[in-house]
Amino acid sequence: MTQSPTELFDLGGKVALVTGGSRGLGREMVRAFARAGADVVITSRKAEACEDAAAEVRAMGRRALAHGCHVGHWDALSGLVDAAYGEFGRVDILVNNAGMSPLAPSSAETSEELFDKVVGVNFKGPFRLSALAGKRMFDAGGGCIINISSTGSIRPQPGFGPYAGAKAALNALTTVFALEYAPKVRVNTIMAGPFLTDIAKAWTPQARERAHNIQGRPGQPNEIVTAALYLASPHSTYTTGSVFPVDGGTL
Repeated sequence: MTQSPTELFDLGGKVALVTGGSRGLGREMVRAFARAGADVVITSRKAEACEDAAAEVRAMGRRALAHGCHVGHWDALSGLVDAAYGEFGRVDILVNNAGMSPLAPSSAETSEELFDKVVGVNFKGPFRLSALAGKRMFDAGGGCIINISSTGSIRPQPGFGPYAGAKAALNALTTVFALEYAPKVRVNTIMAGPFLTDIAKAWTPQARERAHNIQGRPGQPNEIVTAALYLASPHSTYTTGSVFPVDGGTL
């Protein structure tokens, strides 16, 4: 039976937990999930920003929980998962979106502190959160995990070594958890190209207008939405362990 796009992307009765959900790509996905009928847990380091995003979701008629949390802090993540389950009793969709990509002067001048922060947010956090939430999803009978990676994981550049390495490790985690929690929990990754989020304010004017991809431009934040909805939808049941480029056709 043919279903409408609205029916295919229906997330009614689902709960989504989005890290880095108060701005950028994370906030766009929060909005999309809420419009599709999901209740949402929004987390980032800034609790105030999370509450602002949660208020927007509530205005759409959905429930939302704002929870300040630094995903690079291992011990904080069990509290995040407990808070989500305490509020909603379930998590059906986990989006590991939080990330940071500070530029280092050179590899030799990269400090241990910078290295640890970048790896903590981009790799350690998603690993721990996927382990905690994924196990609960598996025990409850199903769910999905969506990682947000970067084309930097396959097109690395000097100055971003720790970031590129952490995102490449996140790509590998996709297979790890897809296998570990199969067949009940699907695990996939969106490998994002350059997007005009808050981070683009630090780019040159030329970089904000042009990109080295087939489209010749950076993406608008809303252009991540359809891929996220597909992977979150219960109709993508035959898709797991995959890495999807959403990058304008990286060259």
